[in-house]
Amino acid sequence: MTDNDSPVMFLETAKGWDLLAGERLGRLAVLADAGIEIFPINYVVQGETLVFRTADGTKLSALTNHAEVTFEIDQWDEMTGHSVVVRGVAAPITDEEEITQVEHLGLKPWVPTVKTTFVRIDVTELSARKFFFGLDPIDKYR
Repeated sequence: MTDNDSPVMFLETAKGWDLLAGERLGRLAVLADAGIEIFPINYVVQGETLVFRTADGTKLSALTNHAEVTFEIDQWDEMTGHSVVVRGVAAPITDEEEITQVEHLGLKPWVPTVKTTFVRIDVTELSARKFFFGLDPIDKYR
């Protein structure tokens, strides 16, 4: 575990960005007309922003109407795990020069569908944690 025996360790922002850059799939939460919707998306990190592709539909409509989004990744093994949650403002990329730049990031649709809209999430908040797995603390008293 950690030095203070806590099963949860808060990580520095830079480590959170490293973890984000090392993954390619996460979950995007948006406020849609029917309430909060969560979508799996593949993405890339560019600077301190996230970029993904999408098509017309609920996701694009939702972030166009409610630009504030939350995005999360996690990973785990037998002993530890990590979670990175970011909050930010998402907007379609419309500038032609910027589109040309993000086209060179190697971002392809996760499933074979046409996704012509690039979206950037400008991150306003990042929280990263590492978890140390083990027995339920109550079990040691049984």
